[in-house]
Amino acid sequence: MKFKADEIASVIQKEIEDFRGQIQTAEVGRVIEVGDGIARCTGLSTAMAGEMLEFPGGIRGLAFNLEENSVGVVILGDYLKIQEGDEVKSTGTLLSVPVGNALLGRVVDPLGNPLDGKGPIMTSETRPVEHEAVGVAGRQPVKVPLQTGIKAVDAMTPVGRGQRELIIGDRKTGKTAVAIDTILNQKGTGVKCVYVACGQRAASVAGVVETLREHGALDYTIVVCATSADPAPIQYIAPYSGAAMAEHFMYNGEDTLVVYDDLSKQAIAYRQLSLLMRRPPGREAFPGDVFYCHSRLLERAVKLSDELGGGSMTALPIIETLEGEVSAYIPTNVISITDGQIYLEPDLFWKGIRPAINVGISVSRVGGNAQTKAMKKIAGSLRLDLAAFRELEAFAQLGTELDAATQQQLDRGYCMVELLKQPQNAPLPMADQVIVIYAGARGYFDKVPVVQVQQREKELLEFISTEHADMRDKLISEAALTAEVESGLKAALEAFLARIASE
Repeated sequence: MKFKADEIASVIQKEIEDFRGQIQTAEVGRVIEVGDGIARCTGLSTAMAGEMLEFPGGIRGLAFNLEENSVGVVILGDYLKIQEGDEVKSTGTLLSVPVGNALLGRVVDPLGNPLDGKGPIMTSETRPVEHEAVGVAGRQPVKVPLQTGIKAVDAMTPVGRGQRELIIGDRKTGKTAVAIDTILNQKGTGVKCVYVACGQRAASVAGVVETLREHGALDYTIVVCATSADPAPIQYIAPYSGAAMAEHFMYNGEDTLVVYDDLSKQAIAYRQLSLLMRRPPGREAFPGDVFYCHSRLLERAVKLSDELGGGSMTALPIIETLEGEVSAYIPTNVISITDGQIYLEPDLFWKGIRPAINVGISVSRVGGNAQTKAMKKIAGSLRLDLAAFRELEAFAQLGTELDAATQQQLDRGYCMVELLKQPQNAPLPMADQVIVIYAGARGYFDKVPVVQVQQREKELLEFISTEHADMRDKLISEAALTAEVESGLKAALEAFLARIASE
């Protein structure tokens, strides 16, 4: 092999001409203590709170505690690879995550690294994980409904775009199912969704991803995954990362929905970090600022003013209670931050009433503002009717003789309970919900045996979509029960009753 001296000389000449001397400066410190996902470092006198720090091997850390002689760092990666005496560099930047359309349909960790084996995420845009919430002047009232597709929620505890509605209940009562149904129902509405799994089992998250893929919902959803096997720092930042990814779309004038599943596990991870950092413990050993940990996250959910683009971010935080203890520390904190809660009760769940929503405790502080005119008109008295039915039911169990009117009220109550039941992963469009609730509340199902109610409901929806599609289309377009739509609906219901009577 011969070397061509003139070629080599010309390459060297070109390199010398293009050479620009650059001096890179970085503050460097040393690790004096490491373990359990945290490290103490000295020599970082100018480090900022929330700044990204770099350890050997590309492992990143987050400046968590700024003390007089040292900095407490939470390690976002494998802390076992870091040793005492290692060098740590300040980066001068706050912790950021990649954002943009490239993340839709992907499963990522809270740092934005892909976990789904589909290759790297090609986006140059990033956004700080921690971002100040918009002030009062930059907001507008919540008025546009965000349909969940669940009859009991849309009728009695409606959710609006920009609202924070808490889903609370014991384990295994269907909290995640309510959130997933809401994501599935956003198909075709232009709402981008972010599902944050915080402290969940990896198998549960895989099941959720599969459900979203099966129903074609993964195309508009980002899954941020911090499983129970991940270290506490990763679980702690997961909800903030999810909020940052959703905010990117919101500030571009789009509507987004974020599910935090669940914030109880994030609070436990935060407690672990705080205790390791020697922060003083308070009630239930949580640090004093655990309220701020959740409030600064949930305040980022907003309906932006038109000057800021009019985008929205709706938050559905999930909290797990122990033995129905709603008055525990973390549940009461989050209840006081959110604009209402959907309370799921184990007793109802085991009775087969699913979704197991306790109508008495569940509330939406936005109320009718987040409903279409049609739903507001028919669902106005539904909550009171169901509360009266529950009282009557308790009274009827005493075995007393009941007059005809009371018996009829009881029968209609049982019928409405059946109509509000709904299978998982089958959200209903708004028009179908209005038709079903109207039929039940106006007594069209009174003569139907309770065991047949759900079957007849399916038949009714099929009958209307095939034989009275024009009336249904009008209901969808106007989103209101006008006199014309109502008369068409009554005629359709009477025709349906006549059909089932002749069977």
